[in-house]
Amino acid sequence: MPAGLRSSRVAVRRRRAVVLALAVAALIAGAVVGAGGDSPNGSAPARGPGAAAPSTLAQARADVARMPLQRQVGELLIVAFSGTRAPRYVLDALHDGRAAGVILFGGNAPSAASVRALTAQLRHASRAGGMPPPIICLDQEGGEIRTLRFAPSGVGQAGQRTPAAARAAAAATAHALRRVGVNVVLGPVADVAGGREESVMASRAYPGGAPAVAASTRAAVRAYLHAGVLPVVKHFPGLGGARTNTDDAPAPIDRTRAQLTADLAPFRAAIAAGGPLVMLGHASYPALDPNRIASQSQAIASELLRGTLGFHGVTMTDSLEAEAALATTGHDVGATAVRSLMAGADLLLMTGPGSFPLVRDAVSAAARRSPAVRARVAAAAARILRQWRAPTE
Repeated sequence: MPAGLRSSRVAVRRRRAVVLALAVAALIAGAVVGAGGDSPNGSAPARGPGAAAPSTLAQARADVARMPLQRQVGELLIVAFSGTRAPRYVLDALHDGRAAGVILFGGNAPSAASVRALTAQLRHASRAGGMPPPIICLDQEGGEIRTLRFAPSGVGQAGQRTPAAARAAAAATAHALRRVGVNVVLGPVADVAGGREESVMASRAYPGGAPAVAASTRAAVRAYLHAGVLPVVKHFPGLGGARTNTDDAPAPIDRTRAQLTADLAPFRAAIAAGGPLVMLGHASYPALDPNRIASQSQAIASELLRGTLGFHGVTMTDSLEAEAALATTGHDVGATAVRSLMAGADLLLMTGPGSFPLVRDAVSAAARRSPAVRARVAAAAARILRQWRAPTE
């Protein structure tokens, strides 16, 4: 084993033990995860399972600095695969730290028993390699958008008409996810679609205008965190004005800057509630950036989200294989990933089993060529280690 890889594993294990102790103490105290990050966002947030103390950012940076490049890149990668058992390449990637985690789909998850067995297999692979627990995420918005068809909520967000209903649905969902070993949920949807019948998000978003959606988003985020599942608030800066699903085609949103700013209220509420992860959408917003889609726009992913809204947590792309994203690079998923990384994305979400080596190699090659790319890789890896990679089981 290379000396750099061995030392990085030891450092991560030591940091993990400290963070776990902090997380358990916070859970006993009834705390929830805070937004955290490079500096406090307002008053110091309470912390619970899945969150590290603010002082650990320097340690995370030091850990990353000792990692070989393949480990640093690995911290950024969420991979997909087919079947109810993880293939060898996925297990090896988790064991060696060449991937941070996985996303599950319906074909991975036909029953509660099968998901429990699969997530145990994934955790064992990481543990055997001396790595922190893997990120295991999926879509479980409710209604028709449920990877786990056997789990709540049977009512989608559009049918959750009050913050109390949103809170109850999120709590029930989180408890079901934890029972089968899932630790990250790709939700809640924070898009404002109320009154826009043509919106592609009309059937998936909380009802009402921005204030109502903000209240329900806040309630759901708090419920997920209290139950020990990390929510990924989506799709920044808001897909409520889209008429096209970005999975299928480019989606321009021709709203004014003032209108788009008003639609940020649910994201502001999520950040204030301690939401630790935000998903960057793939729509385009000419009023905010006339040249780049949101997930590839530094003006949106960095200046707006981190600068204006003060978010210091982890950002994640929507699926890199979405047509709206691939269309920007001639369907080169590796180049798509690098663009998102340089715009400010931390976690790179792949939903196609064949994308893993393409994205891994493209990011690694770009980092070897460019000090700027390597610096972004290191910064993203440190933020992920600091913010998330404490155990949530």
